[in-house]
Amino acid sequence: MLADMSSGLDALTDSFVALQPHLVGAAYRIVGTVGDAEDAVQEAWLRLSRLTPGERAAIEDLRAWLITVVGRLCLDRLRSAAARRERYVGTWLPEPVVRPLGPTPVKDPLDAAVRDEDLRLAALVVLQRLTPEQRVAFVLHDAFAVPFPEIAETLGCSAAAARQHASRARRAVADAEPPPRAELAEQQRVLDAFLSAFVHGDVAKIVRMLHPDAVVIGDGGGKARTARRAVFGAEKVARFLVGLSRKYYGRSELVTARVVLVNGDLGLLVPAVVDERGGLAAAHRVVTFAVRDGRLAAVYDVVNPDKLTRVAW
Repeated sequence: MLADMSSGLDALTDSFVALQPHLVGAAYRIVGTVGDAEDAVQEAWLRLSRLTPGERAAIEDLRAWLITVVGRLCLDRLRSAAARRERYVGTWLPEPVVRPLGPTPVKDPLDAAVRDEDLRLAALVVLQRLTPEQRVAFVLHDAFAVPFPEIAETLGCSAAAARQHASRARRAVADAEPPPRAELAEQQRVLDAFLSAFVHGDVAKIVRMLHPDAVVIGDGGGKARTARRAVFGAEKVARFLVGLSRKYYGRSELVTARVVLVNGDLGLLVPAVVDERGGLAAAHRVVTFAVRDGRLAAVYDVVNPDKLTRVAW
């Protein structure tokens, strides 16, 4: 009997491990922070492992059951964080997932999710503009095909209301759809040309490298300097970036910035700058981009140190 119980738990563990990248990816889409996503998935496993053998046997679709539980846990986290988000200084961006450039072993479930699913920052930014209920309904239904009655149970509403949440989210996502992910070779070409102009402070050339509707979105959380509000338009974006560079960075700091993958797209690790008195002139920052029609369409500047604790500088 004990051997049968052990064998059953081992099989359950194997099934959970196989689903873990999808679960972490779903949670990260919803909450936008790595720690909260991992905590939600871990709690889902604990709830699963505590079920009796009979309760486990009653689960018809383990993937759907786990996704639903993760969605409910993420919704709870979003609702509890709502007041903090309202007090947040400046724009809130998702926590970036930074990995070295080049082929590297998949180390954890989130790495696998970033590799296999569309978890680029540009797409996550669109999701973060939805209400918590819209986000959960959209991710669970459109990404994981969870039926609306189960989503309604998660949200504490009717199936019709759950369907409406997903429909409104779908329209909002369609209206703000980010450009499709450009091939890394194209990203590299655009980034190289942009950095060459940027290092030399060539505003006119930078403007030509930017999409006319380019935007800079910064996230300092009130703890580091960046744009508190989004900066729109190629001319304004170029002048903002050059002004930031001239105020806080010399050519050497920009040259030593490392090219990395940020949520699967090219990005930069820009080292902190210390002034002549030994104080911090500019904090560490992770910068990533979205490319549209061969030009930079968006620049995401994450400087809040709370969101960079997992970055290997």
